[in-house]
Amino acid sequence: MPVLGRDVTVPLVTGGEVGYAALDYAASAPALQRVWDDVAAYAPYYGSVHRGAGYLSQLSTDLFENSRATVAEFLDCRADDQVVFTRSTTDSLNLLAAALPADCQVFVFETEHHASLLPWSDHRVSYLDAPRTPARAVEILERALAAREPYGPALVCVTGASNVTGELWPVRELAAAAHAHGARIVLDAAQLAPHHPVSVRDLDVDWVAFSGHKLYAPFGSGVLAGRADWLREADPYLAGGGASRTVTRRTDGGVDVEWHTTAARHEAGSPNVIGVYAIASACKALTEAGFENLVAREERLIAAVRAGLAEVPEVRVLSLFGDDAPRVGVISFVVEGWNSSHFAAALSAEYGIGVRDGLFCAHPLVRTLLGSDPQVIGECGAPEAAAPGERSLNAIRVSFGAGTPDEHVERFVRAVKELVRDGAAWSYRTEDGRCVPARD
Repeated sequence: MPVLGRDVTVPLVTGGEVGYAALDYAASAPALQRVWDDVAAYAPYYGSVHRGAGYLSQLSTDLFENSRATVAEFLDCRADDQVVFTRSTTDSLNLLAAALPADCQVFVFETEHHASLLPWSDHRVSYLDAPRTPARAVEILERALAAREPYGPALVCVTGASNVTGELWPVRELAAAAHAHGARIVLDAAQLAPHHPVSVRDLDVDWVAFSGHKLYAPFGSGVLAGRADWLREADPYLAGGGASRTVTRRTDGGVDVEWHTTAARHEAGSPNVIGVYAIASACKALTEAGFENLVAREERLIAAVRAGLAEVPEVRVLSLFGDDAPRVGVISFVVEGWNSSHFAAALSAEYGIGVRDGLFCAHPLVRTLLGSDPQVIGECGAPEAAAPGERSLNAIRVSFGAGTPDEHVERFVRAVKELVRDGAAWSYRTEDGRCVPARD
């Protein structure tokens, strides 16, 4: 599947230019060419949504609501599920957290991305230890749910695919465990949806959240889809136009508000119709391409990267569930004798390869995998004291998916081997806590 940026060249510190190898899909995937073309074709017809009688407003409203239907179909939602458009996965899960009943107890594994680890602080939260097998994950959850108070609402939050290890979690089994103990479950599909089909019905989850920018759709939109009751009963996530059905001035000087009971209840303000349409376009493109073909090709790339890294004794790949665990195209590792920021900087500056280094907004998980104590760090960043040659206190992540050329993966594996064997060809220094090429 063609993606934007495949023809971009970047300068190397050693001289010359090279085609940029975008291998940081887990942070933000490049936009599909199909998505960009669809958005460009619509842009001249852009208009206000739900707010005008003019032709462009009506067209944009239809586009917005048709996009909602497209996303519901992509997720195989149930007939009475709501699809709410948000800014991101983080926004979606914070919206759900705000909609939980006041006495709700939340269960979340320490292995979650911060987007699904942190929004629940206004509720009773049970943080569960990192499991070392999928079966153990189910056992830990069942034990925790069995020990909770027998009455009152409960919610389980779990990722579909780890943004650190790429490993797939046993979502269907965790959902069954949650429902058996009277709890509901929300699936963080930010890393799963771009790589595998996600069926709300088949997985039997109550809600699913994901982001457009990881689904090859830029422009800052996300999705929260699932059961309507808690969303319908909660106060609007934002108060304002669009969320309100009627507003009436009272004689005492106040106002009475009747809020929508549909998804509009939590979509106050002018919606990001461009971002929503981009998500719908990506959903259509992935469906038409066929996940079976996409998964088969990605598995071949995963095997090539893992085989290449296995040939370098100094490299340790991070994993919770072991080498045989199914996974998406997300692989994190450390290199003996290298600070991860230094290694990532050299990949970029000397080979034109973009990867991620740090703790990947999943600090407890990465520290568990590294066996390291908490360090002084910036959010999602490297330790402030990190310098070239120091022992790594964080990790390197390579990630890929639809549109990744074979050459990018081959160049990455070759670069890792050369850097470990020969060292960096350029001098680097620490600047604002990160390793950067030293100036001449």
